This record gives sequence, C-alpha cells and structure tokens, in this order.
Amino acid sequence: MTYPLTRSAALIGGDCAAMLTLSSAPLQAAANIQRLVSPGGIEAWFVQDATVPLIAMKYAFSGGSSQDPKDKPGVGNLVAALLEEGSGDLDSKTYHERLDRRAIKLSFSATRDHFRGSLRMLKDNKDEAYDLLRMALTSARFEPADVERIRAHVLSTLRRESTNPSSLADRKFLEVAFGDHPYGRPDTGTLDSVPKIEIADLKDYARRILAKDTLRIAVVGDVDPDTLGKLLDNTFGALPAEAELTPIPDVVAAKPPQRAFIPLDVPQTVVTFGGPGINRHDPDFMAADVVNHILCGGPASRLFNEVREKRGLVYEISEALLWMDHSALFIGNTGTRADRAGETVDAVETEIRRIADEGPTQKELDEAKSYLKGSQMLALGTSAELAQALLQYQQDKLPIDYIEKRNAIVDAVTLDDTRRVAKKLWGDGLLTVIVGRAPQAAAQPAAPPKSN
Repeated sequence: MTYPLTRSAALIGGDCAAMLTLSSAPLQAAANIQRLVSPGGIEAWFVQDATVPLIAMKYAFSGGSSQDPKDKPGVGNLVAALLEEGSGDLDSKTYHERLDRRAIKLSFSATRDHFRGSLRMLKDNKDEAYDLLRMALTSARFEPADVERIRAHVLSTLRRESTNPSSLADRKFLEVAFGDHPYGRPDTGTLDSVPKIEIADLKDYARRILAKDTLRIAVVGDVDPDTLGKLLDNTFGALPAEAELTPIPDVVAAKPPQRAFIPLDVPQTVVTFGGPGINRHDPDFMAADVVNHILCGGPASRLFNEVREKRGLVYEISEALLWMDHSALFIGNTGTRADRAGETVDAVETEIRRIADEGPTQKELDEAKSYLKGSQMLALGTSAELAQALLQYQQDKLPIDYIEKRNAIVDAVTLDDTRRVAKKLWGDGLLTVIVGRAPQAAAQPAAPPKSN
C-alpha cells in the first residue's frame, strides 16, 4: 500500500497530511479538479469546495535535503524551521502572534527531493494568511538569536537520536543503501555538521531553492478561481524565475543481501530491512503496489500474520514502497525482544523469500485489489489530504485525472504481473540493519545507565 504514515515514510521525508476534518465533501469534489493559471503565470491544481469556509494549500519546490552542501547536511531542515521565525518588519514573536490571532496554520519541511509548505486558514483570513506566507518566502530574517535557538533545538534532537535504536537503524540503512549519494546523508544533519552551518548558508539555500520554475501547488477550499489567482501572484510572484539546483544523479540502492549490526544496550532490538524498489513511472509500479499490500498492507497481510500473529515475535511490523526523484526503495521496520531478534529476522526473510519464489494467490490478489480501490477515496477525506494527494500527483508527473483512472489501473493488474514483480522486488533478499544487544548478551538484562 502506498503513502503509509509509518516510520518508513518519515525516514525518506514524506509529508503527513491528515489535518482539516471536514465531511465527505472533498470526496465528492475530487472529480472537479481544475488546472488554474494565475494572471502572472503561477499554475495550481485547484478544487473549489464551499462546503465549509476553509482553504488548504500544499506546495513544494524541487530541492530538499539533497541540495544541502555535502559537508553541511541539515541546511534545508534549518531553513524550514526558520522561515516562520520572523520576516520583513516582523520579529519571530510578532509573526507568530499574527498567525495565532487568525488561527492560520503555516509550516515548512524539507524532504529528500522537495522543500514543502502547508497553509490553511478560514476563508475570511485568506488575505492575511497568504501575505504572511509571502513574507516568509521572500524576506525571512534569519536573525542570529532565532538561528541559535533553532540550532540548539535541532542539536538536542540529534543527541537524543544518537542513542535511539530506531533513529540509528534508519540512518545506517540509508548509508548502506546509498553510500556517498546525497540520499545517504542524514537530512536533519549531524552533531558535527549542524554547528558549522552559517546564516549565509541558510540565505543561499533559500535563494537557490525557492523559485517559480519548480513550484507545484494544490489548493482545496472555499475560494473562487479569480481570487485564488490573485492570491497566488501576490504570494509567489516575486520569487526568482529559476532555481539554481545542483544536479543529483540517479542511483540504485545497494544490492542485497547485506546485513549491518549496531551494538546498543537496550532491551528491545530494532530491525530495519529493505532494498531497491520500483520507480513511480515503471510500468510495473501498480503491480508492485498491489503485491506489496499483500506482503505488509495491514492485519490480513503476510508479514503481519506470520511474524506477529502466528509467532508472536513482534507487536508491530510495517513495510512500504517509497520512491524519490532519483531512486526507489522498499523499506520496513519492526522491533522485538533482544533474545528473539535472530528468530524475528529469520522469519521476515523467510516470508519475503516465499512471496518472491511463489508470488501471491488469486484470492490474495482479489482481496488486495478490492481494498486498494475502496481505500483511495477514504484516504482523501479532508481538504488537506486531497490537496496533499494532488500535490504528490504533480510531483510524480501524473495526469490531472489520475484519481478517476487509478481504479482501472488497479483492476488491470494480473496474477502473472504480481508474481513477476514479487521476484523483481524481493528475489535478491534484504538489506538489513539490526540495532540492539550482541547475540551473546541478549539473555542478560540491560545495564543501568551510568550516573553523571
């Protein structure tokens, strides 16, 4: 199943979308997607929905953490955290007071390939909301005091992650999968790199990345096309015409099988597993989506049943297809008792080898298709979720009517397709990262923390 809200998605930098709880209105409006071009040439995919007086906008610029300087990973992440910390003649405190007074929700994030933003507001507050966004994008202050405050917060998070088994497993997995490629670097930076980032680095990143030629926008809500066009021009019109992006090469994740172990004295062992995936425009992508749902798409999936239900080895296990502009992965996560880590890894590997060798059954295929067709619209139940989906479709270069076409694409997947793709995805085995106690120490209780 695609777009899971799991640790795997967060690892690559996916954007969680569930925000504005409306009704079924966005579902009914989803078929009325317009391609809007403002008087100034700013393009957006737009769904006009006056059911409630709210507007949700998602947008993204190409770039993301892959555009960080090689020796300074974490620049894009810092920029994302600082854009709402004052702009123009408004300091950080005043800027946030303006947002809070009108209940305007504004945020930024840097994923591997994109610098993303989210804006939502009541219809009556749209002018102020879009103007505050304009200020953040075009005249961020990057005041030294704000930079140091945010830097301290990032460093505090990185220190916690340095002893967190899940964080260690995630970072090591990307390092194993991508090596020296930008995708192999930690997107939030390191304890060594973040202190070296200067204000000039932040300003240079914003100047290079925030440009109109790579901008993609999706808007859902209570606003008419003419008004929205003017808001988009006022907000984005002053940005540079072209971004200055460093070329990023395509890369195939390291070939399995490979296994890495990080010793950490904790009671629960964390396992991250995966390997090369399927690119979004590969003709086999939908077959991969279907068979991946069979492998680990919920309580009826193979990994859930075999590893959790039958053997009781784990409480939770997840796995997902993830695709980026220059590569693709399948990646999964689980955790288990230290003394059962080996048994858990063996069980996961056995089940993945079995589906690679035999493929799914016709019954599994039929049930997976039914679920995937029925779940699509449920996943677009809010204006923010629909806007996020429309933004993702643009980034994936899918047609504007993809929502209407998708179920037919799912229906066209055959049993032979899924068996061929299962072998393609999982036939070589797994890249596996294990974080926990060494096998010989697994039967011993965790050592108490040392006092300072």
